[in-house]
Amino acid sequence: MQNHYPLWKNILILAVFFVSAIYALPNLYGNDPSVQVSPQHSEKLDLEQANKIESAIKAAGAAVKAFEYKDDRVLARFNNTDDQIKVADLLRDQMGGNYTVALNLAPATPAWLDALGAKAMYLGLDLRGGVHFLMEVDMDAAVKQAEDRYNDDVRQALREAKIRYQAVSKEGVRIKVKLNSADDRAAAAGLLARDFPGLDITDTEAQDEILLAMSEKEVREIKKNAVGQNITTLRNRVNELGVAEPVIQQQGENRIVVQLPGVQDTARAKEILGTTATLEYRLVDTEHDVQNAVEGHVPAGSRLYYEKNGNPILLDRRIIVTGDQIVDASSGMDQDGRPAVFITLNGAGASKMGKVTQDNVGKPMAVVFIEYKVDTKVVDGQKVRTKQKVEKVISVATIQGVFSKRFQTTGLDGAGEARNLALLLRAGSLAAPVDIVEERTVGPSLGQENIAKGINSNVYGFLTITLFMIVYYRLFGVFSVVALGVNVLLLVAVLSLLQATLTLPGMAGIALTVGMAIDANVLINERIREELRIGMTPHAAIYAGYERAFATILDSNITTLIAGIALFMLGSGPIRGFALVLCIGILTSMFSAVLVSRALVNGVYGWRRKLDKLAI
Repeated sequence: MQNHYPLWKNILILAVFFVSAIYALPNLYGNDPSVQVSPQHSEKLDLEQANKIESAIKAAGAAVKAFEYKDDRVLARFNNTDDQIKVADLLRDQMGGNYTVALNLAPATPAWLDALGAKAMYLGLDLRGGVHFLMEVDMDAAVKQAEDRYNDDVRQALREAKIRYQAVSKEGVRIKVKLNSADDRAAAAGLLARDFPGLDITDTEAQDEILLAMSEKEVREIKKNAVGQNITTLRNRVNELGVAEPVIQQQGENRIVVQLPGVQDTARAKEILGTTATLEYRLVDTEHDVQNAVEGHVPAGSRLYYEKNGNPILLDRRIIVTGDQIVDASSGMDQDGRPAVFITLNGAGASKMGKVTQDNVGKPMAVVFIEYKVDTKVVDGQKVRTKQKVEKVISVATIQGVFSKRFQTTGLDGAGEARNLALLLRAGSLAAPVDIVEERTVGPSLGQENIAKGINSNVYGFLTITLFMIVYYRLFGVFSVVALGVNVLLLVAVLSLLQATLTLPGMAGIALTVGMAIDANVLINERIREELRIGMTPHAAIYAGYERAFATILDSNITTLIAGIALFMLGSGPIRGFALVLCIGILTSMFSAVLVSRALVNGVYGWRRKLDKLAI
């Protein structure tokens, strides 16, 4: 007979339905406010420590919904956010800086679903709550830092090649090399052209001088790398904060969007993300009088700094190692009970530190803390941002012996500063300072309100469509509504399998998909009614309705799919989320509107040999 599916096709439809139901189910369970404790790089969190954490939580009087110890970390679930925040503050004080204590929203999916790999969709910032930052990378500072590096590297290269020079200094955007004599010009120019291809040599009338400037290509590359490195560093810092599914992406040439769903400690997030901090290790200049430097007579090879107590100090211009060469850092207390950061260097840094300490045993070495601070002031009714580079000597200690790869830094203002500095050093320093030009905070209550509104809009739309279809198409309207429900189930299951992040525009995409999916069934039902009007038998009308409406359904869905793909490729952020849901919804609606509804019609009418009329 015409209106029969083969057994394999019915089994396929049932299998798709049950698999979709399983993988869509986790979205019904929601999330638990949680606190996650995980060790930092060199630490361990064993079962005994986990038991102590559990006892501390219970002693604080917080009602624990569940306590889990797995994969060297602890996850404590609570019934409300008040207990969550209370316990997080308690554990941060007790655990110290060697453990990351992060607020989290842990999925409440049952273990049997989790074992099948069924996970709920992630919720975006507008649904889950959290914080949104728009950051602008200071490109001028990135170029200036590169010029400073080139200035030091040129001096070092000439020294190693034993080419005599009087001075290497910066003049605006150029580097001026003053040689001892014109006879050294050819050798110096050859060396610089070979070792520094990013620098252009500019002609000058003086035969004992060479002027260097960065090429346009090099400047473009520096700016591009500054944004890329900052994105990597920000992602590392976000990982240290323990944020699930952050969004960190470039916007335009010099801006970065950072979205942290579920973050409630926004002040700490802003502090960690926006801080440009690093360390420099320099030898102390003990050969010159610091008072002469304060009066304006700074020696050529030295720089004037100030300690935290305000005392001036002269340091060697040459940097031993910087924060870029630090591969690990953890905070703690030294043997005298002072806050300290324990540092591990990479191979190049360890080699340099070992050589310097070997040659300078008994001499003092200083640790310089460098930080860029951004202040916002209101001038004539407008916000004006000013940047300030803060350099302070946090520690001066005598080199007692040779050390290279591992050592400690003290002189910090409390355990909090030690923890933050260790975090920043582990994550890496920013290639250039960033300004937070826009900040939006979405509270958990607003996120819940958005979820409720999004769900209600979809539910009310579905119920309205259901009422119309059943009243207008009777039993065939019921078939259409069931197929529509299967389409929504399929869509949610696919998004969950892809671990997509659902946002408010994504919910709008689901609502639009519901409206568009029913359109296919309207075309089919109208075609069946039309075939009945021209005198076809009910069985023939069903067959012809599905067969002849398919081409129209395919055409309309392909054109919408093309528009959705264009939106996804050309759009960004919320637009891409909307386009992704729309494209997946179009594909699932083709399956449900044609195959599922046809299977239902076949199940009700296909077995009847004699059919006088249809409930349509």
